[in-house]
Amino acid sequence: MKNLLTVGFLFISVFLLSNTLFVVKETERAVMLQFGELVNADIQPGLHVKIPWVNNVRKFDARIQTEDATPQRFLTLEQKALDVDSYAKWRVIDVGQFYISTRGNVTAAGSLLAQRINDGLRDQIGTRTLIEVVAGERDQLMLDLTSELNESTAADIGIEVIDVRVKRIDLPDDVRSSVYDRMITERNREAQEIRSRGDELAIGIRADADRQVVIYEAEAYRDAEQIRGQGDADATSIYAGAYSKDEEFFAFTRSLNSYRETFSSKNDVLLLDPDSDYFKYLKGGLTLQ
Repeated sequence: MKNLLTVGFLFISVFLLSNTLFVVKETERAVMLQFGELVNADIQPGLHVKIPWVNNVRKFDARIQTEDATPQRFLTLEQKALDVDSYAKWRVIDVGQFYISTRGNVTAAGSLLAQRINDGLRDQIGTRTLIEVVAGERDQLMLDLTSELNESTAADIGIEVIDVRVKRIDLPDDVRSSVYDRMITERNREAQEIRSRGDELAIGIRADADRQVVIYEAEAYRDAEQIRGQGDADATSIYAGAYSKDEEFFAFTRSLNSYRETFSSKNDVLLLDPDSDYFKYLKGGLTLQ
């Protein structure tokens, strides 16, 4: 009987302790209720105590959650329809407000967030053109939407939106062809403008190169003429100096050079007066000073 009482006491003690002590993990956030009323809105990780059957503890995952929104159709600034598929990363930051607004239902929190994401996408896409949504300002659109959501979700739902991303943007079948044709036309126009600017720059570069060539050739010709003129002047000065030293000998050597060039070919015929001065040194000889 004594052993039975001891076992019963131990059983009751373990039962009471298991309903009195509870642990909140590092990856969890918790709130404490007393008869359904919120009495502790943010229980920190660790070992805690509660009153059995009076207090009730609700635990929630504090890690980052993913909400995959249902694809929706939105209109751009030029009234082009887009089918947008998006998702969001979020986590609980205010456990009390999260419990109050959703009763701790993660699915309800995701539905509220998805609705706000769709409303935000509708506003953001409605102020941008198709090109801006698809490529030009897509990242900025996501940043603006994330910032806009965080202005209200923390206070209303108790969650922080970490990031919002668009997985896919599709064009409806009825407008896809016309939009693609317009995009091709725009790209061709931009390409033609770039080619035109390139041709204009090329013409300017070629014209400048041609001008430089003319300038360099003119300067080279001028320098060559100056050098040639200076050479002729130097040669004339040398000849004049040599001539002034011995005029008779200079005339004699010049006549010999003339004879050599004149009679270099046996087939040449030259008709001259024998008494001509051309044969002066052949007849009379040279008198050296």
